[in-house]
Amino acid sequence: MSALRVRAEEYLKLRRSLGHDLADAARLLPRFVDHLEQIGAESITREAALAWVLRPDADATSSVWARRMAAVRGFARHMSGIDPRTEVPPLGLVTFRSRWRPPFIYSSEDVQALMSEATRTIPTPFRAATYITLIGLLGATGLRVGEAIRLSRNDVDFTEAVVVVRASKFNKSREVPVASSTAEALADYAQQRNHWQPVPKVSAFFTSTAGTAVHYQDFRKTFRRLIATTGVGATSSSRPRIHDLRHSFAVQTLIGWYRSGEDVGALLPRLSTYMGHRDPTSTYWYLSAVPDLLALAAARLQTSQQGRP
Repeated sequence: MSALRVRAEEYLKLRRSLGHDLADAARLLPRFVDHLEQIGAESITREAALAWVLRPDADATSSVWARRMAAVRGFARHMSGIDPRTEVPPLGLVTFRSRWRPPFIYSSEDVQALMSEATRTIPTPFRAATYITLIGLLGATGLRVGEAIRLSRNDVDFTEAVVVVRASKFNKSREVPVASSTAEALADYAQQRNHWQPVPKVSAFFTSTAGTAVHYQDFRKTFRRLIATTGVGATSSSRPRIHDLRHSFAVQTLIGWYRSGEDVGALLPRLSTYMGHRDPTSTYWYLSAVPDLLALAAARLQTSQQGRP
């Protein structure tokens, strides 16, 4: 283990002890250290940092480059007090202006197409089952992809049809009831996993063919390939993303409530809690995502106003 890798682990441990949320840094810094080791660098330089941050494997219009730089700068500031050769990348070297883009709303047919394509194109049966079940769970529950990947075996109760999400965003945990069909699909996957991996290497619910936890980057790469080969969203102005499955769940739930005449305002806090939002305001934001949803809300408002004396 290189000195830089040891220092990176010490840095992450120190920041965690101070109560910092290091989801990005914990994922990105080991990769940055890999890069430094590959090029034979013994300290952090501005040139090496920029070369890694601006790798073309990420879309320049996304926030990935900026998040990489934030992780590198934090570690470099820490290392500057240990290694005088350290060069801390200056602020503004990599910038990102956040801009809202409408999400792609998946239909149930879109989700089924992705799952069917996984069955057809992923040659390893267990790997195919892993991706099929992950996609199905995201579509059926609106979980964040990180929440689904981090589930442990003890977090899924097949009998009660409940998934427990632990210490997720805002350090909140919650119980997520699922439909009986979803619980059955999860149980079927667990049975396959236990057949192929009778002696578990990790506690993760979703595992790779090697028995390790599923890696987000691998899942994202495969998901993008499935999008491309199925043509899902090909005519949409918004490119489908994994996270859009979460948007889709929220939108379809709200549309269902409107169409069935439910009191959406009264039910919204339940959806907010289910999705792990801090407050209903965050959930209600999804109203702006889809014209159909706005139209239903407007029609409901018009009806209520017409009924007033």
